[in-house]
Parts: sequence; C-alpha cells; structure tokens
Amino acid sequence: MNIRKATVDDIDILIKLRIDYLLADRGNLTEDEESAIRSQLTTYYVKHINHDFVAILAEIENKVVSTAFLAISEKPANPTFITGKTGTLLNVLTYPEYRRMGFARKVIYQIIDEAKQLGVSSIDLSATQDGKALYEKIGFTEAKSKYTSMKLQLV
Repeated sequence: MNIRKATVDDIDILIKLRIDYLLADRGNLTEDEESAIRSQLTTYYVKHINHDFVAILAEIENKVVSTAFLAISEKPANPTFITGKTGTLLNVLTYPEYRRMGFARKVIYQIIDEAKQLGVSSIDLSATQDGKALYEKIGFTEAKSKYTSMKLQLV
C-alpha cells in the first residue's frame, strides 16, 4: 500500500474520485450536472491543488482504493481559529471491496498531518451515519455553537 499526496498530474483521477463520491452519496447525477461538475473540477484542481486544497490517495498496485480531500479557507482570525485558516474534510471515499481495512483512517490521519503543517486551526466535516463512528474515534466531535448554521443558495 502507498499513501501519497495528489499532484496536478492526478487531476483526472481526482475528477473520477469526486464523481464516484457524488454518485455514492447522491445516487445519481444528470448528464448536465455531471458535465458541469467535471468542467468546474478541472479548473478548481489546477488552481487550488497543493495551495489551499489537499487530496490524499491510498493506492494498492497503483490503483486508488481510498481518498480524502481537504479544502482550506483563510479568513480573519478569531479565538476559535487563531491562524485564520480552517479546513473542511470532504470526499472521504473508500471503494466497497476495500472498506473495514483501515484505509479511510490512514488517509484522514495524513490529511490531519498536512493541515497541521499548513497552519490550519481546525477541520470541520459533515459526517454520514456510516462515517460518524470513525470520525469520533479519530477525535472529531459534534460542533456545539450558539449560532445556527444557515445557507443562501445562489445557483
């Protein structure tokens, strides 16, 4: 097994991993959605990889079997994120035939190490029920806040 950080040479693999994750999470994408997502991903990865985006790949015989992504945001600091940098863990994916073998844990720990090296104050995520126990074992806790998380959908 090899665990490594993705590079710009891995963009095609990263696109496949993102689409595979979305299909596993959502069940399906329309042809238009998939086309738009693929287009955006190419531009995004070229611009952000190894700057404010990190992807870790677990490979067996040059085949990616598990991955995790970290998107880093920088904003004005406060006591909760003293460096001004926060990360969002996303796209944690292990293909079914490789689950329950520790791959997700290994790629997440590598993401955490990368985040520390980049001065990220905290990492957040949205956990599925299947992944929640793993995240808790690693040290993630449910966010407690006096604020209500809200969103305005623009597109």
